[in-house]
Amino acid sequence: MKFILKWLVNGVIVVSLLMYYADVSFWNAAITATALTLIAYFVGDQLILRSTNNMVATLADFVLAYLILWFAADQMDWDLNGGEILVIAVILGIAEWFIHRYVFQEELSVRAK
Repeated sequence: MKFILKWLVNGVIVVSLLMYYADVSFWNAAITATALTLIAYFVGDQLILRSTNNMVATLADFVLAYLILWFAADQMDWDLNGGEILVIAVILGIAEWFIHRYVFQEELSVRAK
């Protein structure tokens, strides 16, 4: 269930932004989002998140997303620049932070000072 949630959230973000920024076809964007989700799940969630904390795992997911999207854009000759990849990676990082909170089943709350 947690993987499906991650796949859906990442898929919506990556597919929509790849289609918007670089006019990538739906299927190419979906394949890229699926590959990114698989790598991020096994590296970021199963390895890093289990042995560190949410912030480290989120940062790792951000870096992985940037590198994978840069590699995909380069290999598939997409018209996607570093700034657009950075925007996608930052949005994914924010989403990952919330997903990790769900994985840990921690309650989100605003702390009053």
